[in-house]
Amino acid sequence: MFRRITFWYGRLLSWLLAFSVAVLIVPVSLQIFSRYTALIPSYIWTEEMARFFLVWTVMIGAMLGVRESRHFEVDMWPILAPRPDAALRLVADLAILGFALVFVWAGYEFTAFAWNRISELAELPLWMIHIAWPIAGVTWVLFIGEQAWDHARTLITGLPAHKALDQTPHAEAV
Repeated sequence: MFRRITFWYGRLLSWLLAFSVAVLIVPVSLQIFSRYTALIPSYIWTEEMARFFLVWTVMIGAMLGVRESRHFEVDMWPILAPRPDAALRLVADLAILGFALVFVWAGYEFTAFAWNRISELAELPLWMIHIAWPIAGVTWVLFIGEQAWDHARTLITGLPAHKALDQTPHAEAV
């Protein structure tokens, strides 16, 4: 059940990322055209709107990066057997979990600081941009929790996570 929830949450994030990139194009394009042509007036709110959507785009992309294990990784070890590989990945998961908890805690403080403030140009509530940090932290905790569970199971059973999931009785019949 948890895997199904994280799967659909990941799909939702993918759609939100595509949406935020598509929306980000509008204020940036308006800035460019108004700067170099006299066809449209120079809108001041576009800079702030672009900043808001850029922050959300980056944070949603980071959430998906953790979900898909596409975050920055340096391979220093040779190809290892499943158990040692799972042990190293668990250490990396704990490091990411530490960063995620910092994002939750500091993001909460960051959002609380901005709760009753508004932006200067577009007069949008600032918590709408600041809340991206604790949401990213909570999302990372969920996704890393799922991956750490798989790595712990591999450490215990010696089977890679994808093979451990395929060990159902009906899988052999196929």
